[in-house]
Amino acid sequence: MTNEPQRTPTAIDAIAEDWVDALVDLDPTVGTYIGRTEGAGRFGDYSPAGHDRFVEEARKVIARLDASTPVDGVDEVTRTDLRSELALALESHDAGWDLRDLNVIASPAQEIREVFDLMPTATVEDWSHIASRLGQVERAVSGYIETLRLGIERGVTPAKRQVREVAEQAGKHAAHDGFFAALAANADLAEGSLPASLALDLEAGARKAAAAYGTLAAFLEHDLEPAATEQDAVGRELYALQSRRFLGATIDLDETYEWGVAELDRMVREQESIAREILPGASVAEAIAHLDRDETRKLHGTDALQRWMQETSDRAVAELAGTQFDIPEEIRALECMIAPTQEGGIYYTGPTDDFSRPGRMWWSVPPGVTEFDTWRELTTVYHEGVPGHHLQIGQAVYNRAKLNTWRRQLAGTSGHAEGWALYAERLMEQLGYLDDPADRLGMLDGQRMRAARVVLDIGVHLGKQRPDGHGVWDAAYAFEFMRQNVNMNDGFVRFEVNRYLGWPGQAPSYKVGQRIWEQLRDAYREREGDAFSIKEFHRQALDLGGVGLDTLRSALLT
Repeated sequence: MTNEPQRTPTAIDAIAEDWVDALVDLDPTVGTYIGRTEGAGRFGDYSPAGHDRFVEEARKVIARLDASTPVDGVDEVTRTDLRSELALALESHDAGWDLRDLNVIASPAQEIREVFDLMPTATVEDWSHIASRLGQVERAVSGYIETLRLGIERGVTPAKRQVREVAEQAGKHAAHDGFFAALAANADLAEGSLPASLALDLEAGARKAAAAYGTLAAFLEHDLEPAATEQDAVGRELYALQSRRFLGATIDLDETYEWGVAELDRMVREQESIAREILPGASVAEAIAHLDRDETRKLHGTDALQRWMQETSDRAVAELAGTQFDIPEEIRALECMIAPTQEGGIYYTGPTDDFSRPGRMWWSVPPGVTEFDTWRELTTVYHEGVPGHHLQIGQAVYNRAKLNTWRRQLAGTSGHAEGWALYAERLMEQLGYLDDPADRLGMLDGQRMRAARVVLDIGVHLGKQRPDGHGVWDAAYAFEFMRQNVNMNDGFVRFEVNRYLGWPGQAPSYKVGQRIWEQLRDAYREREGDAFSIKEFHRQALDLGGVGLDTLRSALLT
C-alpha cells in the first residue's frame, strides 16, 4: 500500500502492538474504531474492576518500555510517546477522574451509544454483531453506574450541571422512538433482507438498550445529582493534569490565559476589518446579517449540504495533492456524511487500517435546522477533511511501512490533531482558498470562538479574574462571554459552554495546539534557512503520526 521500504519491526514495536491488542480486549469499541472485528458484539468493563484492569495492564507496558532500548528514531518516538500517554492515564486514575467521568460530549454516557455509528451494516454478520452489542448495553451501563456510585461514596463527583444535561440526553435515547429504536427499525442490507430471527433480535436488543439508558437517566437524576458538586471549576491541579493529557505538552497556564486574551482581541480586530470589506462602514454583526440574507451563499436541506461538503472536499484533495502535500491514492477518498444523530456538531472518524472503511466527515444537524450558510462552513470542510483531520489521520494510517498499529491509529492528542486542523484552516487562507472576504470572515468566526475558549476554559476552572475586571470567572459570566464572541444561536452557546465546564482542558487544546504547530513551523524554517520547504515540513510532521506536542517538537527540531 506504500512505496516506502518496509521497516523491520523492533522489540518496541512489539510492545506497542501488544498494547493495541490489550486495548481492543479491554475495550472492544476501540477495535470497532480501528476496524478490528474481535469483540465486535460486546463492550468493555466500565465498572471499577474494569478500570483497575486497565491500570494493571498499563503498568506492565510502562515497565516493558522502561526496560527496552530504541534502535532508531522511530523507536525513540514510540517509547517516549506511549510511555507519556500511559503515565498520564495513570495520573488521571489516581486523581479519581474515572469516578467523575461524566460530561455532555465525551464520557461513557455518549461513548456507549456512539460506537453504533461506526459499526458496519452491509452483511447479516454485521447486523448480528450490532444485535449482540445492543444486548450488552445494559451491562456496560451498569458498570458505568457502579463506577459513578463509587465516586459518590468517596465524594468524587462531577458537577450538577453536567449530571442534569446528560440525564436529559440519556432520556432521549431511552424513548420509544429514540436512537436504539430507530437503529433497529431501519436495519437493512444493501442486497436482500434480514432474516426474521435477526430482525427480532435487533428489536429486543434495542428495547433492552433503551431501557438501560432509562436506568442511567433515573440514576443520574435521583442518585448522582443530589451528591454532585455545585462547583463547575475543577481547580488548578486537576486542570493542569487534564491540559497535559489533551496537549501532550506542559504549558504555563497563566501565560496562556494572557495570550488567549490578546489573541481574542486580535481576532476581533481582524474580523472588524474584514466586515468593512464586505460592507463599507459595517460592524461585524451588520456584515454577518448582510451575508445571512445572501441566497447565493445558502444551502437548503441536508441533501444539499451533503453534496456541497463532498464537492468541496473532493476539489481540495485534487488541487492540493502534489503541491503542498503528498496525498496517497488510498486517502484521497473522504466520505462526507449526515450523522444519524441530531445533537449538533461536526466531527471526523478515521479510516480502518485496510481502508475498507474510508475516513468520514460527519455533520450532526439539530432538529429543525434546514438552512446552511456556505460562508460560515467552508473552513469547516478544510478543518475536518483535507488538509485537516483526514490528511493528518489518513496519512498516519497509510504509513504502515514505518509505523506500528498504535502509532498509525491510536496515538496522539487533541492538541496535536485539533491544533493541526486549525493550522490547516489558516494555511488554506494563505493558499488563497479564502480570498472571498465572506469566507475569511467565516474562518475568523471559528478562530475567534477557539480563542474565546482558551480564555473561558482556563478562566473558569482556575478562578481567574474576568477580562472585564469585574470579579472572578463563573458559569454565568462564561455564558455571557461566549454569547459576545460567537455568532451562534443560544442552543449552540449553551451546549458549548456546558462542554467546556465539564471537559476541562480540551477546548483550549485546539487554539493552543495551533499556536504550538505554528511555533514549530517557524522554528523549523529558521533552522533550515534557504533550504526550507513547507512541503517537506508537512511531510516530516505528518509522517510521525499522532504524537504529543512535546514529542512532536523534539522529533522535528532535535
